[in-house]
Amino acid sequence: MGHTPRKQVILGAYLGGVNHHTAWWDERAGSQIDFSSFEHTARTAERGKFDFFFLAEGLALRERNGRVFDQDIVGRPDTLPVLAALAGVTEHLGLAGTINATFNEPYELARQFASLDALSGGRAAWNLVTSFDAFTGQNFRRGGFLPRELRYERAAEMIAATRALFDAWDDDDLVADKQSGQFVRRGDVGRFEHRGPQFDIRGRFTVPRSPQGRPVLLQAGVSPQGRDFAAANSDAIFSPFGEIIAAREFYRDVKARAERFGRSPDELKILPSGSFVIGDTHAEAVDKYHEVRNQQVNGKTALILLEQVWNRDLSQYDPEGPLPDIDPDPTAPDFIQGRALIEQDRFKTVAHFREVAEAKRLNLRELVIDQFERGPLVGTASEIAQQIDDFVQQDGSDGFIIGSHLVPWGLDDFVDQVVPLLQERGSLRAEYTGSTLRDNLGLPSLRRDLTAAR
Repeated sequence: MGHTPRKQVILGAYLGGVNHHTAWWDERAGSQIDFSSFEHTARTAERGKFDFFFLAEGLALRERNGRVFDQDIVGRPDTLPVLAALAGVTEHLGLAGTINATFNEPYELARQFASLDALSGGRAAWNLVTSFDAFTGQNFRRGGFLPRELRYERAAEMIAATRALFDAWDDDDLVADKQSGQFVRRGDVGRFEHRGPQFDIRGRFTVPRSPQGRPVLLQAGVSPQGRDFAAANSDAIFSPFGEIIAAREFYRDVKARAERFGRSPDELKILPSGSFVIGDTHAEAVDKYHEVRNQQVNGKTALILLEQVWNRDLSQYDPEGPLPDIDPDPTAPDFIQGRALIEQDRFKTVAHFREVAEAKRLNLRELVIDQFERGPLVGTASEIAQQIDDFVQQDGSDGFIIGSHLVPWGLDDFVDQVVPLLQERGSLRAEYTGSTLRDNLGLPSLRRDLTAAR
């Protein structure tokens, strides 16, 4: 009997900003907006044979009670210029950017991503998100916001429209005639048309197909509607689950949904985020983790994070005391603007927080540290490698999006210490074998598929 081959661990790298997940106050921390920080993180990730570098994006400065607060990202360059610049200093690393489907238009968005995909040799990925509030919409001409069901309707049509644009060129539409130095046209080059409730567009697309056909599509979805949307459309989905039992159930559920949409489960990759703290011993790593986390979540930060859930001013409460004894107010205007609330039922969330605080005997700040964490990987390098490998081999995920609390130098420790151990296990490539992001992720090449279909 043959042995089941080991799943290859997919690795993405993200660069954190000024928030409660990074040590922005550390004297060793670098800038979260200088290109040198992005470049160092991307080069380090490529040295570690990561699959892609990922950039999140916020379209509005977050506010507390109408004023910008300093406990979160206060500025970040536009995603696509950063990724385009990184394409010039990397050779194999995928370049994934978050772009909003609610406020952008298909032609402009598709042209930007198709350009990045072509210029990088087929390494672009689009993390599709939708906007949840009118606060963000104020920055855009169309303004306002869309109800949840219409957000997904617009996003689905955005995908259909951009795919019509990405696929407007056949792989061999234009070929160069070396004698004349001119391009010879084949077919009706670049023609597209899409008609629907959200978009009614037609014309000719300007960007030829990239080596991978079209950019990889990433998305996050936890609700039943979000899971269906991702299972039907995405190449990879971000998972919020760091505990193996919940993670395996999410993995099974979303892959099954993909099959119901006529897709192979292997065509959808599941990727949770993971921060890490490495120590020479397990005890040292735990001590370092607690030290960093206690500094990340000071009293002011803890109160702000809970104000988002309670939707009230909680500044009068003691961070080292018990949780607020009042109920949340879901009907009031948003006290914290510009940050998505994952848990929609505020009363249920507060009840859960109180149960945890009582069971673990936690004060307000300790509760925030306990509940607002992204599944940290804590231990020696060997222990972290085993945690990652076991999680993936047990179908908790297909890989991890790795970030460090220390920008931009922290990823070096992971690449220098953990990556070689994953390679020794046979769970991570020693060298890149594919030429595109789709190749490296184990996704089908859309160019080959479309060529075979003609």
